[in-house]
Amino acid sequence: MATAPEMLVSVQAALAGAGGIAIGNVLGSNIANILLILGLAALLGPIAAPFARLRADLAWMTGAALLLVPLFLDGRLSRAEGSLLVLGIAVYLALAFRRREAAETGLGEVVAPLLPALLRALAGLVLLILGARLMVDASVGLARDFAISEAVIGLTIVAVGTSLPELAASVAAALKGERDIAIGNVVGSNIFNVLAILGASALAAPLAVAPGFLMRDLPVVIGVSLALCLIVALRGHLGRGGGAALLAGYALYIGAMAAF
Repeated sequence: MATAPEMLVSVQAALAGAGGIAIGNVLGSNIANILLILGLAALLGPIAAPFARLRADLAWMTGAALLLVPLFLDGRLSRAEGSLLVLGIAVYLALAFRRREAAETGLGEVVAPLLPALLRALAGLVLLILGARLMVDASVGLARDFAISEAVIGLTIVAVGTSLPELAASVAAALKGERDIAIGNVVGSNIFNVLAILGASALAAPLAVAPGFLMRDLPVVIGVSLALCLIVALRGHLGRGGGAALLAGYALYIGAMAAF
């Protein structure tokens, strides 16, 4: 699952009392997914984005981001609010399964022996957990040693690092000519980041919400989400020019973070 690094890093950060990294990771990953990952994928070739197919998921992605506005207003994301977010992902998944009834059951196909597959999955999970712990410890150390806020570290270094699976999947799909997969991958990841990952992090430990998240970064998340909705609704595809514009937007955002 491409969102596993974000999940593990954010939950580990919440448990370590580094709420800025947990929230920054989610918001920064959503910004990077749209501006950086979709931008790079579109530069490799136009991405088909049929509005009829993406309409519901785009609405969920944007609605989830908007939901964070009232949740962030009191400067704290509580366990009760985390439960609300987790309930949201449960509802989303239930509706998604109803919308997309499986055309392929896969019954009768044996892809691989069960035990080796389980052992590989377990080994991967252990490595992810260890990697997540190392990333959180290193991020907290960077924040302390260089007097950089945990929020900025989470929004930039951690967010890009945990978004690498989405980047690899989207670029690989684009190189194979399966560019329409890229936008679905990004939209789905952004929904999970807010509802599942931020929700699980708040359930692990209540999170303090720095004012910058509400005044600066969340508006950027909402803005780029709405921009993607408009592109899909009005154009139905994302070309190389649009990809270059997205990358320029990400460069501006990172520049603003560097100056912050």
